[in-house]
Order: sequence, then structure tokens, then C-alpha cells
Amino acid sequence: MDYRVFPPEEIIEEGFIELPLSKSISNRALILAALTEGTPYPPRLADCSDTQALAAALRQGLSGEVNVGGAGTAMRFLAAYYAATPGADILLDGDERMRRRPIRQLVDALRACGAEIEYAGEEGFPPLKIKGKRLKGGRVTVDATVSSQFVSALLMVAPTMEEGLTLELDGEPVSLPYILLTVGMMEDRGAEVDRSPLTISVAPGRYRAAEADDAEADWSAAAFFYEITALSAGWLTLRDLRTDSRQGDRRAAEYFERLGVITAPSEEIEGAVDLQPSPDLFGRLEADLSDTPDLAPALVVTASLLGVPFRLTGLQSLGIKECDRLQALVEEMEKVGVRVEKIRDFGLEWDGSRHPVFEVPVFDSRGDHRMAMALAPAAVYLPGAVVRGAETVAKSFPAYWDALRALGFSLEEV
Repeated sequence: MDYRVFPPEEIIEEGFIELPLSKSISNRALILAALTEGTPYPPRLADCSDTQALAAALRQGLSGEVNVGGAGTAMRFLAAYYAATPGADILLDGDERMRRRPIRQLVDALRACGAEIEYAGEEGFPPLKIKGKRLKGGRVTVDATVSSQFVSALLMVAPTMEEGLTLELDGEPVSLPYILLTVGMMEDRGAEVDRSPLTISVAPGRYRAAEADDAEADWSAAAFFYEITALSAGWLTLRDLRTDSRQGDRRAAEYFERLGVITAPSEEIEGAVDLQPSPDLFGRLEADLSDTPDLAPALVVTASLLGVPFRLTGLQSLGIKECDRLQALVEEMEKVGVRVEKIRDFGLEWDGSRHPVFEVPVFDSRGDHRMAMALAPAAVYLPGAVVRGAETVAKSFPAYWDALRALGFSLEEV
């Protein structure tokens, strides 16, 4: 499905947004509930295909074939869950893109803990044949520069291991806040975790039920509405967004302040934040996004259209997302007259120079939800811009297009 997008005819003076629940929190809550005896599914979960894939797999039980489609988090968390669950006998598979996303680092670490996992296809990639059992655990080294989800997957099953688990992190962890989110949710459920900069130790034990509902609005999704405020000078209110959240992407507020968006507690709605436009822009945006790489698409599109040169680093994990986001951002910004340069495999930069654009862009989401949601607001500057593969937003924010309509954007299916 492709949409041609037109901006609101008037400045947004009062826009209210119901953000989706955080899928990062929901996915962890599901695995932790499955590992906690007698605990039902969490009462509130993110309404998105990633979380639905994980929940469906857990409902299926411990035998047969499980296909998670393009849900990378589900693939990684389930691989560890099945490997550490006695009686599991699973073929864990995904779509064609998933079969090209490497998982060797996680499989090697699980095997070092005693797991029985075989590759059912190409070595180092899904699908996986998994026979579950209680793992021995011990001391394991994992490359923390590849994916925080590998680390989180191992940590969540660590209390079930005979010896517990000591993870030695080889290299500076990518997306560290996601690891800290995992640790915090584990500790809320009684896990004993000891953390130093490059070592995390988890004692053997049992989880207990969480005392409170973890669910909260998703800061990753909020970034696209910061983008809309920055580009349109519109005033938006985002409901149920916690400024004290464990989510690393809450730093969107800090980065977008440099792009002309002020975050303030709502005076009218408890627990909401107001996004207010500001004329103050930094002359250049420089940021290390090692902890928050998912913010890169929204920041790149916003800075490019506002004419703010940038240098963003810490993006080495973007090459193995739903698409190669580094290359995708380079190619899509070319369509708006901006020549973004790759900094090897870990960053993006733009010196502020432009070239002419002679046609309304047709953006390709490449099946990546964050690319689709970041590119759509470009219609504020380029009315009639087309976003191909609009349906991909279902991965994390199925109601995204409805939210744009509510703000006055017009969508035409093409």
C-alpha cells in the first residue's frame, strides 16, 4: 500500500496524540511472565505486529514450528526462552529478511551455556532447531556492539540457569538503555543482578510476579511527532508519556530541543507532555546515538529539511534492522536534495549543501516501520510526497496513519 501525503492546510494549534504502548516493555514483560510460574500475560500490551508475534508464539506452547515473520525482537527473545525451557522442541523461523539477519552471536552464547540449537538453514542465520532444557550457565562472553537484544535475551533467562550467568560484554554496549530496561524489569520481579561497566552477573533463582503494570507510552513513536512539530511549527500534546521513563529514547526531547521543539508538562492533561515549537535552532546537530539508534531516521529527516547540518555516530546497529537504515537514509534524503554521507558503518553526516530537486519524491520505506514514519512528515515541506509500503507501520504503530489524519494530514492511496 502506497500513500500520497499532503500536510495540514493550517498550522496545528491543538493536536492530541494517543501513542502506542512501548513494544520494548511489552516484549520483555511477555517473556518474563512466561518465565514466572503462575503469572498470567501482562494486562496491557502494545498493539503491534512485533508484540503480537511474540504473544502468539508463547500461546502456541513448546512444540512445532513458530514463524515470527519480521519480528526481530521476538526471534531473539524466543531463541533464548525456548533454549532455556525444558521440554521445548521448536523450529523457530521468520520471513526472508529475518533469514538474512545474523543470530550467531546469540546462538554461540546460548550453546556456551549448554543449549541444544542447530541451524536448519544457512549457518549463522534463522531458522533454528531448538530443544529446550535447563541450562548450566556460568561465564560467557558476548559481543555487545552488535545488538542489545542478544544481551537482553540472555539476561532474562539467566535466573533459570543452574549456575546463574555472568555476561562479559566485549566492547562498548550498543543501545545500553535497552539493557538497563531489561535489568530493571528483572529486578522488579525479584532477580538478583550485579552490574559493572562491562560485566553483568545474574544469580540463579525464581522470578515473582510484578507488583505493578509496566505498560507505558512509547518514546520511540513519540519521536515522529517531535518531527512533525519541528517541521510544521504545530502544537501537540502526547498522552501518557513518562519523562522519567526507563526507555532510552526519552532523549528525543533533548535532541529535538536542538531542532526547535520544547517539551513541557501539559497544563491541561495529567501525565501528558506538550510539544511547543521554538525558533531557536542549533547551527549544527552533533550526537552519539549509540544508546538511541532508533531515533536516527526522525533526526536525519528533520535536520535535512530544516537545513541543519549534522554528524550522527553510534549507528553501527542500523545495518541489521528491518532494512539497512544507513543506506536507506542516504538514498531517501538524496530525493529531497540532501547528500548525506556515510561515516564508514557507524554514522551519517551532512555538510549543509544541497542540489536541485525537480520532482515530488517517492519514498521507499523498504518494509521498515521507522523509515515509513520518519519519511511521511516530509510532506510538510514537499506536499504530495509518496510513501511506499505504508502498511509496514503495523510493526510498531498500526494507528500511525490515523494519527496523521487526526492532525489534518490528507492521505491518498496510490
